[in-house]
Amino acid sequence: MAHVIPFKAIRPSREEAAIIAALPYDVYNRKEAYEKVKEQPGSFLAIDRPETQFSEDVDMYSDEVYLKAAEMLNNWIEKGRFIQDNEEFYYVYELTMDGRSQTGIVAAASIDDYANSVIKKHENTRAEKEQDRIRHVDTCSAQTGPIFLAYKADETITGIVEKAKTRNPIYDFTAEDGISHRCWIIDDMMSRALIATAFEKMESIYIADGHHRAASAVKVGMKRREENPGYTGHEDFNFFLSVLFPDDELKIYDYNRVVKDLNGLALEEFLEELDSIVDIIETSEAPIRPAKKGQWAMLLDSTWYLCQVKSELLIDDPVEGLDVSLLQNLILEPLLGIEDPKTDERIDFVGGIRGLDELERRCQTDSKIAFAMYPTSIAELFAVADAGLLMPPKSTWFEPKLRSGLFIHKI
Repeated sequence: MAHVIPFKAIRPSREEAAIIAALPYDVYNRKEAYEKVKEQPGSFLAIDRPETQFSEDVDMYSDEVYLKAAEMLNNWIEKGRFIQDNEEFYYVYELTMDGRSQTGIVAAASIDDYANSVIKKHENTRAEKEQDRIRHVDTCSAQTGPIFLAYKADETITGIVEKAKTRNPIYDFTAEDGISHRCWIIDDMMSRALIATAFEKMESIYIADGHHRAASAVKVGMKRREENPGYTGHEDFNFFLSVLFPDDELKIYDYNRVVKDLNGLALEEFLEELDSIVDIIETSEAPIRPAKKGQWAMLLDSTWYLCQVKSELLIDDPVEGLDVSLLQNLILEPLLGIEDPKTDERIDFVGGIRGLDELERRCQTDSKIAFAMYPTSIAELFAVADAGLLMPPKSTWFEPKLRSGLFIHKI
């Protein structure tokens, strides 16, 4: 039973929405964040990455940096760049990329559902990465970056969303990366009640992207409970900002691998070892993509190979049977010596959105071998989460990315 409620959003004025909307804070490294904010000082990235307001010798995790984020947020509200709705609404958020649209419900999800695994996870989080967002949320008393959640498509919610989209949107703009964003308000009480009831009937919803943001928001909520022992459970800090998408509208991109060397093996030795693990499928295409689960494409010495894992090595297990697990357990660790892909500096990960050209570029510059993966499916993600298990690192890449600053949840 999921508790997904409407809330009073702080959101940009219609005129400011396209300027304020920003890619998530963790898309950028520090240098890139500085450059982006210098180029677009009105972007919400300036608040999400407040170290950009200081010289580069200032500790980006110092108190003054987080206080600056809160100061700027309040200042932008006072200046009218943001407005606050005076009633609790659900919102509809549609993103369109390359002609494909996905539409989610913007809402507040329960921290208890997260703690009780109604909201299910498929990745571990790292405490040091959480700490930054914990301090940002706590100092601003606001959640500024939505968590990307997924649910099994529901006819009632779909019908309400489609009806809302027949009205004039509150926002309608195309960002510089070509992705269009449209938003609507669901303001009638009957629709709001039906949405709440539809989510209450769901046994599970799933974190698709934003595990660290979710964990941070929940920990701030728990901290606020300790500071307010008489809390009722209805306070805003008991919920976190989310956008929930039906599974049938989501697309997961491949998350590819490049490795710097062959672990001391000669090319012929590596291919000989590989022969006992995969069948090489001849193809005249170059570059090539895997066509189905159990395949990957490999770029080695300027040659593309399509590799099919031998049938006797395939595993019917939610985690060990993932293509990224098969690659790790059959090739990366035993042959290439990559024991821990989270820490080994010889391996790097390339989001599928960058295309196969990026794999070719890497193999011409800093890598010896590349693997183009078949994308993990949303059904596989659900199966891992339902089993209470975790995916290997860098198993999924979601596009398009939700924008920060379009909806803010004050706590």
